[in-house]
Amino acid sequence: QVQLVESGGGLAQAGGSVRLSCAASGFKFSSYAAGWFRQAPGKEREFVAGIAWNGASTGYTDSVRGRSTISRDNAKNTTILQLRSLKPEDTAVYCCAAAHEYAGFPASGSMAYWGNGTRVTVSS
Repeated sequence: QVQLVESGGGLAQAGGSVRLSCAASGFKFSSYAAGWFRQAPGKEREFVAGIAWNGASTGYTDSVRGRSTISRDNAKNTTILQLRSLKPEDTAVYCCAAAHEYAGFPASGSMAYWGNGTRVTVSS
């Protein structure tokens, strides 16, 4: 069955970094755009970053642009989100998603598949 499994979350200090990984299975990951969303406590889910099926295009929300990198390895069916210079407001559950088209980002309603998420907690 289709699965997106995130890993790499945990407790981090402000100013530090995290590397989140998402492993896809059960579908042709290399044909899908991929991305990350997050949901902080008491807030709505928001788009974080997206990447086209071939990695040729990437996009970021303003709050992480310049301190975040999204990448993918289609041979390993994985996508990676690196987030640096962490802030307490980065605390959230980070979910991986796959979309038929890169143009579907940042609309969460356009995602075809979702992972369950990995929690990142940033302490000040």
